[in-house]
Amino acid sequence: MFEFFSQNALYIVMSIVLIGWVGIFWYLLRLDKKMNKIEKMFKE
Repeated sequence: MFEFFSQNALYIVMSIVLIGWVGIFWYLLRLDKKMNKIEKMFKE
């Protein structure tokens, strides 16, 4: 198991960074939907 991590460290780091970016993107999309809902409430 340790051999896998030592030989593929770059791919592991890249996958962790990718997961982080996907999480940030998902959070921003959710926040945008909530903001749109709040804006519609104030316009009415």
